[in-house]
Amino acid sequence: MNITVLTPDKQIFEGAIQSVKVPGTQGEFQVLNNHAPIVSSLEGGKITIVTANGEYRYYDEEAGEVTTANEAGKAITYIVEGGFIEVLNNEVNLLVTGVQ
Repeated sequence: MNITVLTPDKQIFEGAIQSVKVPGTQGEFQVLNNHAPIVSSLEGGKITIVTANGEYRYYDEEAGEVTTANEAGKAITYIVEGGFIEVLNNEVNLLVTGVQ
């Protein structure tokens, strides 16, 4: 499964993942491989991405740049103010605001 996480001004994550947990408007939920198609709004809260085998790129706040890695099973967490998630055919798109 692949994910792209976008803010209005930059891409903060792209690549292979095992799962993503998001703060949906109706409650927190997790997306795994072969999840049913869904579009949902997101509330402010924590997004947790668990990486899979394969290359992924993420914005490293400490370094202030995009970093490329291959480590499977790494949990990467972002705090967001809100946004939207779309899941279709093992492709996940997150459009978020206020990322920390």
